[in-house]
Amino acid sequence: MNKNLLNRREFLSSAVTAGAVGTLGTAGVMLSSCSRDGRTSGLTPLLPESKWNIPASLPNKAKDGKPLKAGLIGCGNRGVGVARDFLSAAPDVSIVALGDVFPDKLEEARKDLNEKFGQDIPKDRCFVGFDSYEKVIASGVDVVLLATPPVFRPVHFKAAVEAGKHAFLEKPVAVDPVGARSVIATSREALAKGLVVITGTQRHHQRVYIEGYKQVQRGVIGEILAANIYWNTGSHWYRNKEKGWTDVEGMIRDWGNYTWLSGDHIVEQHIHNIDVINWFTGKKPVKATGFGAHHHRSTGDQYDMFAVDYLYEGGFHVNSLSRQMDGCSNNISEHILGTKGSWSSDGIIKNLKGKIVWQFDNQKEKDEFKQTNAFVLEHVNFVNHIRDNQPISHAEATAVSTLTAIMGRISAYTGKDVTWDEMLGSDLNLLPPDLSLKNVDMSKYHIPVPGKPSVRTNNQR
Repeated sequence: MNKNLLNRREFLSSAVTAGAVGTLGTAGVMLSSCSRDGRTSGLTPLLPESKWNIPASLPNKAKDGKPLKAGLIGCGNRGVGVARDFLSAAPDVSIVALGDVFPDKLEEARKDLNEKFGQDIPKDRCFVGFDSYEKVIASGVDVVLLATPPVFRPVHFKAAVEAGKHAFLEKPVAVDPVGARSVIATSREALAKGLVVITGTQRHHQRVYIEGYKQVQRGVIGEILAANIYWNTGSHWYRNKEKGWTDVEGMIRDWGNYTWLSGDHIVEQHIHNIDVINWFTGKKPVKATGFGAHHHRSTGDQYDMFAVDYLYEGGFHVNSLSRQMDGCSNNISEHILGTKGSWSSDGIIKNLKGKIVWQFDNQKEKDEFKQTNAFVLEHVNFVNHIRDNQPISHAEATAVSTLTAIMGRISAYTGKDVTWDEMLGSDLNLLPPDLSLKNVDMSKYHIPVPGKPSVRTNNQR
């Protein structure tokens, strides 16, 4: 058996929920509450503190230590952002190698990091092409930052771990079930090798979420009954194909609008909200019933909206809504209802009568901490784990959240209920076997029609 793929029995028997992976700790931050410390007598905890899945601490900056050399794989806007956050998070860290499919994107990143952070990356450490990730990994780096379109994440992560490199993975970590299962297997290999792996689900490093998580686990809202999650925003960015570009180049430069590259926006963006529910509940879905539609997306083959009803372990439902359309109401949030009250991602817990019983103190956070940017704080945690020689991997939990989003997408595309067991057995693999910047048959990149067969639900690539 391929050591980087899990069989169904291994997958089902493993602790793949968010509560099973992470640095555990009880370090407080700050909060205000109608009680002295946010606790109420007579509570029944959902999890004991020893099993809480939160960072042990979130200082403003990572500790000093051995210099760390990083290689950036994927030099687009998010990749440059990842590099900036890494450099802002700790002393004695540097970006020493770059890799991208396109030389212009690489040069833009090289210039930005030099002008704004003094990173003088030599040209012989700048690699172009689909194999550039291999060259970055082999260039003598200690750390790799993976920020390409997510379809490539499983392959790049596997190569990094095989080479013994610590890794930061942007979310999502896959676009299909084969990729998600591969990431889970690689995550376990990383832990066995004593590596550190953090992912770009930055809410895990956002103090308002961490403090809310503590209250929920202490039992302040009681047993979880249901949840609502939203990622409703304006229309997504896009790029029209330009003269001289091949079909594949055009798609990759417009990657956020093609399912094989991004997973569709339910996977690429809404994963943040889905991941919060998996994290707070420590559970995963057993079934997804979804629908969606394409109304006026300018390019690509994706939907503009999704609505998914997830049935979770334990029998509670999660209502998932995601939309990328201009001129509509916007909402990015999570809400959890329990037997004793409710938690919302704005940092408020109410009892069943609607009275606020706990509230996160945003002003106090600003007064007490210089660094409140969760994108930077996730790299603070990343570097601290490396310098403390404390292995950790968030990749498995993020792969489970990614697969949860993929379930919803497939249900909407097909018009059928999709179960978790079906995802464990699915051979859907959207990564083309022969990558090159070539012209292809674009007719297969069509907008899915529920009730009709689609290449996105089987292994045709």
